[in-house]
Amino acid sequence: MSGQPLLSVRDLTVNYGHVNAVRGIDLDLAAGEITTLVGANGAGKSTTLMALSGLVKKAGGSVQFDGRDITSLAPHKIVASGLVQVAEGRATLTTLSVRENLELGAYTRSDGAAARARDIEHVYSLFPRLAERAAQMAGSLSGGEQQMLAIGRALMAKPRLLLLDEPSMGLAPIIVQDIFRTLRRINAEGLTIFLVEQNVKQALKLAQRAYVIENGQVVLQGSGAELLGDPRVQAAYLGH
Repeated sequence: MSGQPLLSVRDLTVNYGHVNAVRGIDLDLAAGEITTLVGANGAGKSTTLMALSGLVKKAGGSVQFDGRDITSLAPHKIVASGLVQVAEGRATLTTLSVRENLELGAYTRSDGAAARARDIEHVYSLFPRLAERAAQMAGSLSGGEQQMLAIGRALMAKPRLLLLDEPSMGLAPIIVQDIFRTLRRINAEGLTIFLVEQNVKQALKLAQRAYVIENGQVVLQGSGAELLGDPRVQAAYLGH
């Protein structure tokens, strides 16, 4: 990686009681790239993301974002700094409309209604179904539409780094293709993405850089293409 990473994680450790969920991992994310973290269920992927977002307590280690130490920042301050997470399970506000969900995504911003309205239109251009359903309650959307809304709401916070936790979970393959195509597009527009994903093949095809985590430790790293072709990854995750 040339130059200073946008996100630099050193010796990150997270414990749940006596369980070491994440055990001293190092990660570097380059600005403008898609990086993925893949591994089996229970390997520590989601815990890693939640620790970066400040949603679970770190037992040790440091997190630097754009040269600033955010290790101990509160979650809302981490969002305000430009690091925004789309949670596993989508977590849309089901009794609010699509548009209200999107407006809430901008709660940390102070750049005025016109800028926010422009960004809502941009989200609608990324996900035309959300425009069609702008006045509908979020709870009435399909799973795929809720995932689109969760991503759109996160984009409304104007992130510089978007964390995504299992965006394909429970969705039909055609919807997954749609969502991955949109992730490629928003990355091409300049947004850095850190993706945790159970669909290892899709994730490695999408990502420029990849890490494999097992039992809370990074065991392999390289480009997405390198790991896609690695016999160990193929045997463990791709059924080859």
